[in-house]
Amino acid sequence: MDIQLIEKYFKLTPIQKKQMQLAVDLYIEWNQQINVISRKDIEQLVERHFLHSLAIAKFIRFKDGTKILDIGTGGGFPGIPLAIMFPEVNFFLSDSIAKKIKVVKEIALTLDLENVRAEAIRAEKIKERFDFVISRAVTAFPKFMTFCNGKFRGKDINAISNGIIYLKGGDFMGELQNYKKAEVYDISSYFEEDFFETKKIIYLPY
Repeated sequence: MDIQLIEKYFKLTPIQKKQMQLAVDLYIEWNQQINVISRKDIEQLVERHFLHSLAIAKFIRFKDGTKILDIGTGGGFPGIPLAIMFPEVNFFLSDSIAKKIKVVKEIALTLDLENVRAEAIRAEKIKERFDFVISRAVTAFPKFMTFCNGKFRGKDINAISNGIIYLKGGDFMGELQNYKKAEVYDISSYFEEDFFETKKIIYLPY
């Protein structure tokens, strides 16, 4: 399985190209041992996991030194593809399921991603502060908000204010009715594949 679909939308350095391809190969390999990606999705790994995660890289180019928390990362999405794309940005990938974090740690180590930390920990127990909290639809938005309490640094260093960047699909507008500052962006404006027609980015400044 090659990464042509990623290269269709992103200009990768030789190192990034090598890391992306190796990451894809590693996920296919690991998934045979530990089911971190659903069996039906593994055939569309590049589109549904890598490219979907990288929609955030179309939405914002993180400045070097930015600190990002990925809550409920599962097998490492969106964190791992973004860490490849932004090697000078610090990523903390968290999930409550230890076997998934084991895979994340092994993949980050094999890819030599020195900008990635991973820990099996519940979001509520994380005491650090970050510029952004990212995630891929781990739960309904109001519940996700409770995971993010006290997680943000006060000073903005990026083009947009610190806050939440959440990947979500389907009909969720009702979940946002109490969050008037929330902004919704169509991922289909970045990628033309049918899969992205119903996929959105929710951005909520802190």
